[in-house]
Amino acid sequence: MTVPLSPRRALPQAVAAVLADLQPRFGDRVSANTSLREQHGRGEGLRDLAIPDLVAFPLTTDEVAAAVRACIAHRLPIIPFGAGTSLEGHVSAPFGGLSLDLSRMDQVLEVNADDLDCRVQAGVTRMQLNRHLRDQGLFFPIDPGADATIGGMVSTRASGTNAVRYGTMREVTLGLTVVTPQGEVITTGGRARKSSAGYDLTRLYCGAEGTLGVITEVQLRLFGVPETISAATCQFETLSGAVQTVIAAMQCGIPMARIEFADAATLDGFIRFSKLEGLEPLPTLFLEFHGGPQAVAEQIAQLRALADEHGGRAFAFAEREEDRNRLWKARHEAYYAGMALNPGTEAMVTDACVPISALADAIDACDALAREAGLHAPIVGHVGDGNFHMLILFDPKDPTSRDKAEALAQAVSVVSQSHGGTCTGEHGVGVHKLDALIREHGPAIPVMRAIKDALDPLGLMNPGKTVPG
Repeated sequence: MTVPLSPRRALPQAVAAVLADLQPRFGDRVSANTSLREQHGRGEGLRDLAIPDLVAFPLTTDEVAAAVRACIAHRLPIIPFGAGTSLEGHVSAPFGGLSLDLSRMDQVLEVNADDLDCRVQAGVTRMQLNRHLRDQGLFFPIDPGADATIGGMVSTRASGTNAVRYGTMREVTLGLTVVTPQGEVITTGGRARKSSAGYDLTRLYCGAEGTLGVITEVQLRLFGVPETISAATCQFETLSGAVQTVIAAMQCGIPMARIEFADAATLDGFIRFSKLEGLEPLPTLFLEFHGGPQAVAEQIAQLRALADEHGGRAFAFAEREEDRNRLWKARHEAYYAGMALNPGTEAMVTDACVPISALADAIDACDALAREAGLHAPIVGHVGDGNFHMLILFDPKDPTSRDKAEALAQAVSVVSQSHGGTCTGEHGVGVHKLDALIREHGPAIPVMRAIKDALDPLGLMNPGKTVPG
């Protein structure tokens, strides 16, 4: 009978043994360098460090399997690492272990233009893939903002600004190559658009956050670049007016490509940090329309009429590519724009997702809690699917401020769940939302735990994350 990993630091002799096993094959691509380990001890969330004992940079699936087998032999935890852009502590190493950095596995292996699919190594980033596809009239639509790796995006079941039209990583992932916790290589799914053959292992690994295996290759759906792309902004006096416009657009079936929301505080940050001109610090929708010229014109006319009915004004367009890029660059800089509102603070970013009809009430409730706590907490959201993010700013030198921020982040999950939603729409659970997951899926937690224990009986794969013990 195997003995699950106990929640303690990896033993020094195990670290030394794994390093000795890997060095003949990896050479200087495996290291115990302190600076390198610290770089792999956190993502883009809180500054708290939990550093691994070793960092390795595999180039192939076989090298990943060799690293996993060495860790199995010496009972060393394995933490998959991509671009380090996750926000919920997924890449930290609370028990030490080997950080398996897949960023050098960055090859686009094949593109099948006729079938609108491709296969990539897990370390390919979304921007790199789109650069590769540019001359073929194709694009990969999932856009979480950061230039994340495809493997990391699958692992956290990421989505982003285009999800309202193109779906999330769950919808665009056709198949995977995975190194199991036993060091074996398996493939799931394939190039076919549907299958009834056996358990859907692709969906099991999509969102598992590295706790069930290491994803090394991904088969993806692609899409044709739209003939016409038009972006716009529309401002409102009230949050309710913006959300009601979105609800009406969804009910009318307007096929929006992107429909993003930013509150007044966030717009203030955009104006200051990203130099967005012509906008006021008001609740604002950021919009994008894809299709043929006539279809896009019809979509704009419909959306504009709905916005007028709900108090929308200052409808402004960005049709040139450079203008659209500037608009979406500002939206993706929401984190930095929010930080610029209160220099010297640190940020705790949380996300939640509710039914669209409950979005205005949920955001109002969270905003009220932030004001009550005396914290600045700008809000943005993928309003088309009810997903919103709160950037909670706190004073890192004041423990009381940090405690208030932690309490507010937990309260956002409670509010979303009480409105029929979920504690996370796209960031994942990591280490920060284990309690919220229990509250949301209580009776199902033992089933999740049973899957984890069955596939990873030694408890070596990203321990302490995603599934409560």
